[in-house]
Amino acid sequence: MLLTTEREASKLMYGIRLSNMRERPPAGVAFSLHLEGDEWMVQEKKGRWLALLRKEPVLCIAAVCAAASTLLNPPSPAYLNYIDWRVLTLLFCLMAVVAGLQECGVFAVLAQRLLAGERRMRLVSLALVLLPFFVSMVVTNDVALITFVPFAVLVLGLIGRTEYLAPLVVLQTMAANLGSMATPVGNPQNLYLYADYELTAEQFFGTMLPLTLVSLAALTAASLLCVRDEGIQVRFQEQAELRRPGRLGLMAGLFVLCLLSVFRVLPYPALLAVVAGGLLLFDRGLFRRVDYGLLATFFCFFLFAGNIGACGPVHAALASLMEGHTALTTGLTSQIISNVPAAVLLSGFTADWRGLLVGSNLGGLGTPIASLASLISLKVYLRTPGARPGRYLLLFTAANGAALVLLCLCAALLAG
Repeated sequence: MLLTTEREASKLMYGIRLSNMRERPPAGVAFSLHLEGDEWMVQEKKGRWLALLRKEPVLCIAAVCAAASTLLNPPSPAYLNYIDWRVLTLLFCLMAVVAGLQECGVFAVLAQRLLAGERRMRLVSLALVLLPFFVSMVVTNDVALITFVPFAVLVLGLIGRTEYLAPLVVLQTMAANLGSMATPVGNPQNLYLYADYELTAEQFFGTMLPLTLVSLAALTAASLLCVRDEGIQVRFQEQAELRRPGRLGLMAGLFVLCLLSVFRVLPYPALLAVVAGGLLLFDRGLFRRVDYGLLATFFCFFLFAGNIGACGPVHAALASLMEGHTALTTGLTSQIISNVPAAVLLSGFTADWRGLLVGSNLGGLGTPIASLASLISLKVYLRTPGARPGRYLLLFTAANGAALVLLCLCAALLAG
């Protein structure tokens, strides 16, 4: 059928006559069309908010807290002083540079060279666990897990030992979280606390190195005992190669500059200028690899902590609660909101940097949300064929609980 007039087209599209404004549509029709449009828009907006909540739950909580705290301290130019711009700059630069190193294939080549060929199963297990432990000291725990958990899935599938997948992924997760506590750049809370309290290298490493060594011994024993000692052959279908060697040199140089800025040798504005300029000239795509949700989370918690600190009675109450129980309070808070926001939030109410440092790092053990990096491993495991979520969570809880008890006892002995 041909449509010869706009009026006929209107009738087919809407079921009413729209060509003459004097001809009113049937009662309720216009309202129904408007309501359906509003409902569609409401549903679309609701879907976007739900997607944001699922993707960035901690950011959403931080934003709500920051907004609510403005009731205690109305917006003013003083808000700018609440933001630790040095920490945000260091986080941005490190995330961009580490993403560049990852794209160059450095970690894949390292892993393949360690595991390819005839190996003992216990050696493979040990390598899979200790790779994220040591790499996380340099590139953060979440990057280590994004890199090496899928690699473990690949290796165990190639050698037909998928029955070890759940325990080894659990150990990899713990290894990344515990290894990252060894350096100021290993995780965001360390970077923040190192900068905020202006710690020296001696103070930081003197506190964290003993706990790191105990963690290394425990993880080594667990990785050797969780598998049978048997000979296996590991062959990779595709050999990993370094990509863009020239770019690798650039990223390595920028990473050294990041470390110099962390240790206060290079001013952070100069670091930002060099890193941003390098990315603009050579690899603009790395700007998209930065976790802006994490930066926004820090920004919101800085505002929240600043507003709470500006309210005398609330600040006094929280400071009293933290007194003498900093590590315990930080560890317990980490189980609910994760260790990064716990460190940022509670730092405004205590001068006990050692308690915050130990509490936020050991607090990454426990529940899956105690360290948000743990959720990366869980998501990767759940996507594997034959995944058993119940068994994984049981192993995760038991292993994290045992490690938490062991390290808390060590921390108490060292503090005493």
